[in-house]
Amino acid sequence: MAGAAGSAQTLADLGEWELLRRLSRFAPPGQFADDAALLSDQAGRPLVLNTDVLVEHVHFSDATMPPQAVGWRAAAANLSDLAAMGCSAVAGITVGLVAPGHTPWAWVEGVYEGLAEALQEHGGLLLGGDCSSGQQRMLAITALGYLEPAPGSGAIRRGDGRPGDWLISTGPHGLSRLGLALLLGELHSDQRSQLSTALQQRAIAAHQRPQPRLDAVAALRRSRPVPLPWRVGGTDSSDGLVAAVAAIAAASDCGAVLQRAALPLDPELARLEAGEHWCLSGGEDFELILALEAPWAEALLQALPGASPIGCLVEAQPGLVCWQDSGAPLAAVESGFSHFR
Repeated sequence: MAGAAGSAQTLADLGEWELLRRLSRFAPPGQFADDAALLSDQAGRPLVLNTDVLVEHVHFSDATMPPQAVGWRAAAANLSDLAAMGCSAVAGITVGLVAPGHTPWAWVEGVYEGLAEALQEHGGLLLGGDCSSGQQRMLAITALGYLEPAPGSGAIRRGDGRPGDWLISTGPHGLSRLGLALLLGELHSDQRSQLSTALQQRAIAAHQRPQPRLDAVAALRRSRPVPLPWRVGGTDSSDGLVAAVAAIAAASDCGAVLQRAALPLDPELARLEAGEHWCLSGGEDFELILALEAPWAEALLQALPGASPIGCLVEAQPGLVCWQDSGAPLAAVESGFSHFR
């Protein structure tokens, strides 16, 4: 970390070229020297690219996370999209930074430290990027990953589900939204008293430092029954559990039913009045929702601790999500996060 004097510097003090020079220490030597990154893969693996924009007061704020958490979360959100496509390895990310001139260098340094920490844990390099002045802080990240070229493997696609497929969640939902509520002080003291310290810590960590489920992709490949061809419908749940299920169902030209008793909801969170709603549409949990044939789904449940069956795809109006017990459609309020709405 920079010293006290360095911490007081702003981007206006540094200028664009000094900023790029300082940021270059987070990437391999020479990676910031050109206008683009050159990649090659001798194994012939297909390359997957994803771009995400994170905007201050929409995706992050000083009130809910320190700069290191902003960087980690920015990387994790993009790596989660790679996992949702079935990537087996991360090549790296590029970062476009927009910030007002009065932004402290210490904030930018912290963000890039968080980015570097996430890449160190999950693989990949900081491949380069760009920066610009602007009225609001933003991070535009492009992530690059590789699909496994081995026979019997392939991509995960939203439209590859079929009626009869089991819907599998790779982990719990609602924790990130609970973490946000705790950080913003939205819960009354009596509500907080219902939650253990351990769960509160898990929830804040889920919001500030989510884990992209690349491990779930590895378990998915290991657990595929040999007779079954590769066919996996899926997406991540960054916009909410129901939104993910609806997206898979719509793209696969079918409907879906969810089992209320099987929701991936922590029992402590279920005690809160908002618990089920946060599980269904809180968003930013970054788990994977997968549609699989029953034998594969059963094998995955054995191979991936924490995964659970939550429902299935059915022949119905494309994208319609209903409760299995009653047949009632889930309310529109459960549809999850959407930009510009």
